[in-house]
Amino acid sequence: MSKYGMNVKFTAVPGERDNLAQILLNAADSLQTVPECLIYAIHVTENEPDTVWVTEVWSSKVAHDASLQQEDTQAAIGRAKPLIAGIEAVQLTPLGGKGL
Repeated sequence: MSKYGMNVKFTAVPGERDNLAQILLNAADSLQTVPECLIYAIHVTENEPDTVWVTEVWSSKVAHDASLQQEDTQAAIGRAKPLIAGIEAVQLTPLGGKGL
């Protein structure tokens, strides 16, 4: 089975980027014990004050989809939703590189 990845651009409600980023960072912490999650990195840029980027790589799409059904993931989504104005996601097939 191929690895599965995504780059996700979250546009936060104006002024809520840091709060959204903290929710995503907490989600990243909870994934430390999930072996199927290979990378879950949170990024911001100086020139997009309302944007949070997430880069994730999973052992498979099945593992990614299963993670979305977990109780803690659903709770994090519930906390994040009111802070999100928009989402753009690109699904990827990781081929290799440092960290993979």
